[in-house]
Formats: sequence, structure tokens, C-alpha cells
Amino acid sequence: MPELPEVEALKDFLTEHLVGHEIVRVLPVAISVLKTYDPPLTAVEGHEVTAVHRHGKFLDLVTDGGPHLVTHLARAGWLHWKDTLPDGAPRPGKGPLALRVALETGAGFDLTEAGTQKRLAVYVVLDPREVPGIARLGPDPLADDFDEARLTALLKGERRQLKGALRDQSLIAGVGNAYSDEILHAAKMSPFKPTSSLTSEETTRLYEALRTTLTEAIERSRGVAAGRLKSEKKSGLRVHGRTGEPCPVCGDTIREVSFSDSSLQYCPTCQTGGTFLADRRLSRLLK
Repeated sequence: MPELPEVEALKDFLTEHLVGHEIVRVLPVAISVLKTYDPPLTAVEGHEVTAVHRHGKFLDLVTDGGPHLVTHLARAGWLHWKDTLPDGAPRPGKGPLALRVALETGAGFDLTEAGTQKRLAVYVVLDPREVPGIARLGPDPLADDFDEARLTALLKGERRQLKGALRDQSLIAGVGNAYSDEILHAAKMSPFKPTSSLTSEETTRLYEALRTTLTEAIERSRGVAAGRLKSEKKSGLRVHGRTGEPCPVCGDTIREVSFSDSSLQYCPTCQTGGTFLADRRLSRLLK
């Protein structure tokens, strides 16, 4: 799933390639991708893109006096830029193509989604806050006013595990499964550690890991073409998706905890004092 660093890089890429150009056609291929109907999708046609913003994991294309075209790529969605779009309208079918946006230059981009669970979402709204997911967003962890005191206040009163808190978009915007693993590894904390047990020193460590991990990921992605951002993300991850590999810090074997629709990775030596966390999926199989 694209998270804050990848969406920020896509924002920068689209700012360079879209701003100042007119949207001439928006072609939906999978109707399931459209989450609004008024204004219609065609309302952005004939308008120039004036800015591209990021709200958490949402991309927001701003037009001159027209509505916003807002996209959430979800778990398996992606954006593919094309300097020259294929001739003719794309045909609806079972392929990954969900929507195509064409510019007056002949360039444009496709939104695609792999897999059978169709969660990619496109909204046409007059104000991005009309999108429910944006209206619920917590603060951006890289905003200038997001300091350690802000994080402390957000976590105060929380009664859950750190992994879940970091992934909660209404608490902190933009962090998903992969970067929550990376942040906790950098902070040397267990994903199952209760937020209520954090000391002042641990909160400082978590704040520094949060900001540093996301900032470094953005720097790695800066200037990378949209089509290569996925591989760039994977190459920069230290623990997430690296089950069975040696930890780059201590050399211990990276372990995994599996859930029904996701998994987390961690280093026992760096994060849990050598303790192996219970894999709930394996525990159910052994009963």
C-alpha cells in the first residue's frame, strides 16, 4: 500500500507533470472506483490543474475554479504516468485498469488496481473535506507544528498497542503497515507495547523515529519516477517484508506475526528483549 512517503513523492511528480495543463478527458473503466456522483466525473474536464496536494494517503488534484479530483490508492492501487496515452478509449474488462486521465498534450495517467478486492477510490468534490476519509484525518506527522508535545497529547489516554495507534489515520495521518514496522524498529519498541506504558524518554524516541523514518523515505523517493516508487520503497525497508532475513542493526533473524489480512515484522533483539511475539495465525492452527 502506498503510504505517506510514496504519496508525497507522487504529489511532487504530478505537480511537475500536471500543473498548468488542462484535463480534457477522464475515462472510468471500473465503475467501482467512483465514490461520488455530484459533481459528475466530467466536471473536471476542460479545467487546468493548478496544484496537487496530499492529505495523509490521499492525492488531491486542484483545478482552476472547478472541483477537486481526489484519489486514494488503497492497498493495491497505483498511478502510471504515460507521456503518450494509447489511442482510443480503454475497454471495461477484468484487467487492472480502473480510470484514465488525459491532458491536452496527449500525456496523462492511468489508475490501476491489482487483485480482487477493489478498494481504490476516486472522488470529485468541491472541497476535499467532503471526502469522509480526509475529514477524519489526524495531524500530518511531518507538519511544522507536529512536535513532540503534539505526539504526547495524541497518545495520552490511548489504551491500545503502539502498532495499532501508529496505523490509525484519525490519530496520525499517512502511516500504514510498512512504515509503522520501520518506525518501531528505529525506536527499538515492541509493536505490542501499550501506548499507556510509554515513558517520557520512550515518547521522545518514538517521535524522533517517526519523523526521521518518514523524512528519510521521502528523500529516497524524491525525483524517482512514478513507476519506480514501489521498488524504491521496498529497497529502503529494514524489517517490513523481510521475514527470515538478518536484522541490519544486530544481525538477529527478523520475525513475523500474521493476522487475517496483514502481517507485521520485527527484530526480537532490537525490539522485544529477545522475546518472540505470539503469531496468532500459527496459534490457531496448533489448537
